[in-house]
Amino acid sequence: MDAIELLTTRQSDSNLSFPGPSQAQLEIIKKAALKVPDHGGLAPWKFIVVQGEGRERLGEIYHQAAVSEHQDERTISRAKELPQRAPMIIIAVSPYQEHPKVPRIEQIESAACSVFAMQQAAFAQRLSGVWRTGYFAQSPKVKSLLGLNEQDEIVGYLYLGTPTVACTKPVRHKAETFFSDL
Repeated sequence: MDAIELLTTRQSDSNLSFPGPSQAQLEIIKKAALKVPDHGGLAPWKFIVVQGEGRERLGEIYHQAAVSEHQDERTISRAKELPQRAPMIIIAVSPYQEHPKVPRIEQIESAACSVFAMQQAAFAQRLSGVWRTGYFAQSPKVKSLLGLNEQDEIVGYLYLGTPTVACTKPVRHKAETFFSDL
């Protein structure tokens, strides 16, 4: 797949199955994550790869957080199953570093770019994925149970695997709607 095709055909896919990325594919995905814009060379990223039994452990973390933070019954009942939606999940974290020239938002944006780069690298290798956030990305208890501090930002959970259905999504946006000349 060439770069233009990758950039213009990439899509999120939440219908994922085994196999997940092989070790060789994962190495390419990791390399892509580290090639993103990085003002000040801070490397404001940390990644936790979740697969195998780690998916059950992440489900327990989700469940424990949902119960202790008094979430609704639906969130609590689904918590343990959510990590089972893909063979691999990469948790992307932006560990904030105080810096006079690189504000917090730029550090988070760099980490967000890494998630997109990883998804692109997976897609280029005929895998698929979906970037998820929501309550479990914001939960102080999840952060604590993952060994993060309260300043760390969970930028997202990148679910990766093999697409189960071939469905090309229609073009939703037209460039002229979003671009104008000055």
